[in-house]
Amino acid sequence: MVSRASRSRRAPPGTAPGTLIADPDAPAPEIRVITYGPDRGPEGMTRQRVASVDALPAVADRHTVYWIDIAGLGDQETIRRIGERFNLHPLALEDTLNVRQRPKVEDYDHHLFIVTRMPMDAPAAPSGAAPSGPTDGALPHDAGQLVTEQVAFFVGDGFVITFQERPGDVFEPVRTRIAKASGRIRSRGADYLAYALLDASIDSFFPLLEAYGERVEELEQEVVGRPESGHIAHIHDLKRDLLTARRTIWPQREMLNTLVREESPLVADETRIFLRDCYDHTIQLMDMIETYREVASGLVDVQLSSVSNRMNEVMKVLTMIATVFIPLTFIAGIYGMNFDPAAGPWNMPELGWRYGYPAALLSMVAIGGILLLWFRRKGWLGGRRASGGRH
Repeated sequence: MVSRASRSRRAPPGTAPGTLIADPDAPAPEIRVITYGPDRGPEGMTRQRVASVDALPAVADRHTVYWIDIAGLGDQETIRRIGERFNLHPLALEDTLNVRQRPKVEDYDHHLFIVTRMPMDAPAAPSGAAPSGPTDGALPHDAGQLVTEQVAFFVGDGFVITFQERPGDVFEPVRTRIAKASGRIRSRGADYLAYALLDASIDSFFPLLEAYGERVEELEQEVVGRPESGHIAHIHDLKRDLLTARRTIWPQREMLNTLVREESPLVADETRIFLRDCYDHTIQLMDMIETYREVASGLVDVQLSSVSNRMNEVMKVLTMIATVFIPLTFIAGIYGMNFDPAAGPWNMPELGWRYGYPAALLSMVAIGGILLLWFRRKGWLGGRRASGGRH
């Protein structure tokens, strides 16, 4: 379902291309800048929060990588001025504000434009550092649905500009690696930084899918052990979330495949090797999603079968009870007829017998016991079917 707020972000039909329309409910942009380079040493990273576009540094040093992170898309004027400052294509800026884009990559004259998605408030992949966004280990839901956030990348010569919908992301492990000068990130260019951010956003889906896997196992145990009608709604919620994850991961795989296969002067050959590994991660995610979707689809059949079997068991017990009482009711009905024995010798002469009433009760008990023993021998009442019995 598309919310009213989402519809308001689109430009009216006939609007000129490149028109920027911000969501009035979106948070105001928060600009953070990280600069680093191989010649700066372990302490050569700078990290600052910028109050305005005018305070942004000029990208002039070819040996320095600039990461400009904008969290919040509530001010189109700020977005427009950033685009003018770094010569960003207006169509790409329009797609940045329209946060319903599919993951994709577009090659413009001076920069690459990449759109990806990450789970909102999702726990980051294990790397020794906690994400900056609020997390509680639970699955992120908005009215029962998996929520993802669009992240737009502008990758140029010596700079990476990221636009996020709101503060809080899964990029804190990357910031930690830059600060500690661990790995090769400080010795590589802006293309490797873009890879590291893409890898972090994609790896953030693994903890989510592991949580969904546990959720599938719990539902499977509940459906088999205690089938209830409410399980169907939980299974459909799970299938809907997995479908949302599939619609997110599938185009990201195609986007990464494009980055790996198409040559660009902004992406070094060494970085393509790492992008290929990131592409493999999307394939793993797709395999996990498809496996969980198949299991979830099977749970629907198991739930319906379990409920049907439970109903059959109830009907079987009721049928056996009714079957036991049918002959008893027959006997009681016969002796409930008001025929006068004194009127003739054939009018129920046993009513005058001294032991007639006990004999009728004993016959009822005997018939009921014989039926119960027969049900048990057939395997309908607790015991197993006799080995030589006929079906």
